[in-house]
Amino acid sequence: MVDQTRFREMAVLVEDASGLHRLTFDHSDLRRHWAPGGLLRFPIMTGGGAIRSLYLGFNRIDDLSLMRKIVAVPEPEQAGVDARWLLLMGLFAGTLSSALLYNLVIHTGRRPAFQRWYLAWVAAAFAYGMVWTNVAAYLVPTLVGPIAVRLDFILVGLMVATGNMFFFAVIEDGILPRALLRCGRLLAISGVALGFVAAADTVFPPVLTDRLLNYAIALTAIAVGLSCWIAVQRRSRVVWFYLIGWSPVIIIFLARLARNLRLMPQIDGVDMATFATLAFEALVLSLAIADRFRLVRRELDAARQRQEIDRAEAKALQAAARTDHLTGIGNRSAFEADADGMIAHGELFSLFLIDVDYLKDTNDRLGHRGGDALLKRVALSLKEITSNTPGIMIARIGGDEFALLCPGGRSEEARLIDLLAKMQGQPWRFMEHDRTISLSIGSARFPEDAEELDALYHNADLALYNAKRQGRACHYHYDALQRLLRDLQVELSRDAEAGLGRCEFLLQFQPIVALQSGKVWGYEALLRWDHPHYGFIRPDRFADVLVAERIGLRIQEHVLELALTALRDQPDQIPLLSVNFTAAQLSGPGSARRVLSRLAAYGLSPSSLCIEVTERVILDRAGATILTALNTLREAGVHVALDDFGTGSASLADLSTMPVDMIKIDRSFVSGMQEDGGDTLAIVRAIIGLGQGLGKRVVAEGIETEAQSNRLAALGCHSGQGYLFGRPTGKPLPTGMAWPNGAADNVIPIASFNQSR
Repeated sequence: MVDQTRFREMAVLVEDASGLHRLTFDHSDLRRHWAPGGLLRFPIMTGGGAIRSLYLGFNRIDDLSLMRKIVAVPEPEQAGVDARWLLLMGLFAGTLSSALLYNLVIHTGRRPAFQRWYLAWVAAAFAYGMVWTNVAAYLVPTLVGPIAVRLDFILVGLMVATGNMFFFAVIEDGILPRALLRCGRLLAISGVALGFVAAADTVFPPVLTDRLLNYAIALTAIAVGLSCWIAVQRRSRVVWFYLIGWSPVIIIFLARLARNLRLMPQIDGVDMATFATLAFEALVLSLAIADRFRLVRRELDAARQRQEIDRAEAKALQAAARTDHLTGIGNRSAFEADADGMIAHGELFSLFLIDVDYLKDTNDRLGHRGGDALLKRVALSLKEITSNTPGIMIARIGGDEFALLCPGGRSEEARLIDLLAKMQGQPWRFMEHDRTISLSIGSARFPEDAEELDALYHNADLALYNAKRQGRACHYHYDALQRLLRDLQVELSRDAEAGLGRCEFLLQFQPIVALQSGKVWGYEALLRWDHPHYGFIRPDRFADVLVAERIGLRIQEHVLELALTALRDQPDQIPLLSVNFTAAQLSGPGSARRVLSRLAAYGLSPSSLCIEVTERVILDRAGATILTALNTLREAGVHVALDDFGTGSASLADLSTMPVDMIKIDRSFVSGMQEDGGDTLAIVRAIIGLGQGLGKRVVAEGIETEAQSNRLAALGCHSGQGYLFGRPTGKPLPTGMAWPNGAADNVIPIASFNQSR
């Protein structure tokens, strides 16, 4: 624990048995390192007995003479000190707030000068107490450290000046000599000016200005003391109220002055007594001011009526501010307030995030009125299924996102999951159109999955993301492993830019053979990331996150450059190369021209390239432009292959119109052919027959055993690839078989970075 002062940077160095540990902070890093009582707190996890030495270092500190306290405190003991400070400042804030509000309410519009000075003094004292003790940091976390110290100087000057002016204004006319009144006003002005000067440590010497401000405070105390003695001698009645209220304050401020000037040692009780006496003084003087006024009943009645009206209006505005205008349920503000309240009370609950699937499709097909109708229907269904479960809070927190707060344990959570499952597939109707409800749901529990609302929300959102990845219309609960994987993906996305510049993205080649002869007639090239820390990474580890980033398309283009370079440099080994394209590469009117111009730039024939696409790419929302690009490329001589066939949603009608030359059977069907009781073999047989019937070449992926190869050959499958024939390597072997039509073309498909082989 160290006293707050002004500096540019500070460092805490701890030496223990394991070595020297350093923590560096600037003024922007202190928002989590403050403690009540005007101190900065730096937790050190090493036990006190294990610490060999402890150092504090400062860059551009005011002066060591202005730092008055450095102490090491065990955490349990510090909790008690914090509690005492917070209790004291709670009483302080309550007393000064009451005095301030009371004097603001009474006699509005006819306040004499002494009351205005009193209000200014209370405001300055309140601000000084909140800032000096760091209590203001609960509302403004950055208001600590050097910023707080500078503001303290200004507030001290204002507090001394307004208190001084209040005294000279409240004393009866004619009691004090004019010269003394002028002197008091000049001291008040100098106090304000020196407060601002002392705060400007970057312009004026901090030690000198600190001393000048303390001397001004001492002179002010002397002037007020002399004035009180004269007022007592001249039988002033008001001065006795002032003495009762101000005497403790003056005594404590003199003690603080003596401590600041190093005339007495550092005592925490002096600081605590300062704010206790300020609160006492504010209360006494407030009572004194009240004694000098007569309350006007009519004005108070009018004020009470206005307050009632304001309360009613505030209540109505508060209700409107917490309600979603479309659905009538709670909004994000209500959700956050309720969630914060449950967390503050330590109440167990589950947070459900619900995303309405296909809302954009509904807006496109039925218009925004149809989308609004869907949202209203979902909100109504949520209210209906939870009507018999007390305590559940429902809110719409985004365009198509709802949130549910379900208090209770696992049993209440499971009951709500069952109720939400019954909503899946519920019919709803709009303007003669019948549709069904589909919801992707993610959930996380407090406090098991997170102890803060932001972290809990992010975890539930990650679970929602996984629910969407699993096909939507389902529920997924947060799994800590998913967070680790997500963090790894984010790390990889940050490394991808540098990895691309260092040429860490490489291609490996896997042979493709004719199943009847066993000869190699091509290769599939697979992307690998030679990461400096994780080694060779397959695309399934980094593809999803990079696809969503702008770097994804650049890596895809890099893959194409590597593929074209391999075609150019190794024409005998790879006379035809297949590259898996994404929708982004094929969308837009100029996409086909760009590919053909790249081929021309490398001096390659279009027939040397085969583009692989998945069903998902062809059926993308930009499917029309993608099909146009594929047709253009195919007409120019580029081959087209349909990858992972059977795993998407393409129909027979779609396949008959797709501009493809080759169909690749997904590895999942190949591996399942040997399973008993399954229908995978029938699916493989159907795909092979379909390809033959449509005149498409069929290639089976993932062949690992002789039995699989023999079965596929018997079914009429032309080609295959897999570990049985060779693992991916950095250099292709010479090809050994031509296309069956006799041409000297050899097929070497290459996978894109968003696929794993």
